Parts: sequence; C-alpha cells; structure tokens
Amino acid sequence: MKNLTSIGLISMLATSAFAHSKMETTTPENGATIADVPSMITFSFTDDIRLTKVNMIHQDAPSVMLDLGEQTHFDRAFALPLQSMGEGTYRIEWRGLGADGHAMQGEFTFTVD
Repeated sequence: MKNLTSIGLISMLATSAFAHSKMETTTPENGATIADVPSMITFSFTDDIRLTKVNMIHQDAPSVMLDLGEQTHFDRAFALPLQSMGEGTYRIEWRGLGADGHAMQGEFTFTVD
C-alpha cells in the first residue's frame, strides 16, 4: 500500500511539472545585443498561455506596461509593440495563465548597442 501511495504521489508531481508551458523563443533572442530598438517583440511558448501582464524595464527607468491589445486569449505565440527608449538593456517581464490554470511568469532581456 505504501508503494502504491508513493507511485501515485510521484505521478501527480511529474504531471504537474510537465503541465506548465515553457517559453520557447523570443525575438530579439534572450540575452542578444542588437543595433536598433525593434518596433515589435515576439515570444512563443511550448503550450497555450493567456498573457495577463507584460512590463518593459529599460535600465533605471520606471517600468512601462506593454499593451496586450487583442492578445488576451490562450495562444502559443504573441507579438507586442515596443516603445523605444534608446540604447541600453531592456528587460521584458511577463505574467500569464497556463491552460492548466496555473499562474506563470518569466522574463527575457536584450541590449541595444
């Protein structure tokens, strides 16, 4: 009985770990150095997610909330307009809801030089 309980618990934990969508790609790539500020950023996930909030932080400037527009449904790929703040490091922080109901968050950065 003890082994059966352990197997069930391990199965539940493994299923939960695989249920979360992971960020797959970003444009610009995470950690990239680019010459010009892009007018759009894109990012994709391994499974459906609904974005709830995306912030842009440029070095020491205050955080700016990016406009999600019509992109408030579950999807795997998103493109958002980006406001230029000139050269420097940009950090994009996102929050969302996975299709499994779990809250998710992450970030990526790029530098304009």
